[in-house]
Amino acid sequence: MNFREIIEFTDRYNFHTHTQFCDGRASIEEMAQAAADAGFVHIGFSPHSPINIPSPCNMSLESVSQYSTEIERVRKLHEGKCLFYKGMEIDYLSPEYGPSSQIFSDFNLDYSIGSVHFIRDIKGEFVDVDGHFDSFRKKMEEYFHNDIRYVVSQFYEASNEMLNRGCFDILGHFDKIAQNASYYSPGIEDEGWYQDIVDDYITHIIESGVIVEINTKAYVEHGRFFPNPRYWKRLADAGVTLVVNSDAHYPDRIDASRAEAFAILKTEI
Repeated sequence: MNFREIIEFTDRYNFHTHTQFCDGRASIEEMAQAAADAGFVHIGFSPHSPINIPSPCNMSLESVSQYSTEIERVRKLHEGKCLFYKGMEIDYLSPEYGPSSQIFSDFNLDYSIGSVHFIRDIKGEFVDVDGHFDSFRKKMEEYFHNDIRYVVSQFYEASNEMLNRGCFDILGHFDKIAQNASYYSPGIEDEGWYQDIVDDYITHIIESGVIVEINTKAYVEHGRFFPNPRYWKRLADAGVTLVVNSDAHYPDRIDASRAEAFAILKTEI
C-alpha cells in the first residue's frame, strides 16, 4: 500500500477510523456508508490494538478474526465505490509490546498506526494519559505526584522507543500529550525544556522516514491539531509525508476538520 501515491492523488481519504471493535460509536458498516456518502475514495479502519493490560478502549484479541471478516464483507458491499483497508492503531507499551511485536505481523494488516496512549507511573505501572482532562487531572495526583514534567518526558521517551523499533506505517498524533499537559500547566508548550524534547523528537521523526499523521479529531472541541501546526513546516520542509486523518469515532465525524487542516497546509506550508 503506497500512502504517498494515494495522498498525492486525492484528499478524499481517512486512515484513522474507530468502530465497534474498540471505543468507536458505530459499526464498520455504518462508518463505511458514511464515508461512501461523503465521497471518500480510500478509508482505513484502525481499531485500538489488543494489549496485554486491562483497557476499556482496546479491542480484544479474540475479536481480531471477526474484524477481518467484517472488513471483507464491507469491501464486497461497497465494491467499486470506495476502497477499504484493514489497519490497526497499535499501542506502544514497551520494547516487548508494540508495533514491532510478532503478534501484529500475524494479523496480515494492510497498514498500522503507531501511537502512545499509556506511560509508566512512578511505580512502573501503565496509566492511560490520553483521556478527558478531568480524568487526567486525577491521575496526575494519584499516579504521578503532580509531576507534569515527568509525564511529558515519559510520553516522549516511549515515543522515541517506538520510533526506534519501527514496524508501523503512520505515526499517530505524536504530540497528543500536549493537550492535557497544557490544560494542567498553561503555557507548557512554550517552556524551553518542553520545546527541547519536542525538537529532538522531530529530528528523530525526520531521520526515521515515517509518515506523520495530522490528526484533526480535537479541533472543534479543543482548537487543536496533533501535531501542533507550529511543527508542520519543519516536517514538510524535511520531506516528511503528512497524512490528514480525522480519527473518527462517529459516522458524522469521518471528515471532521480535515478541510481546515488542508487549508493551513496549502496556504502556510
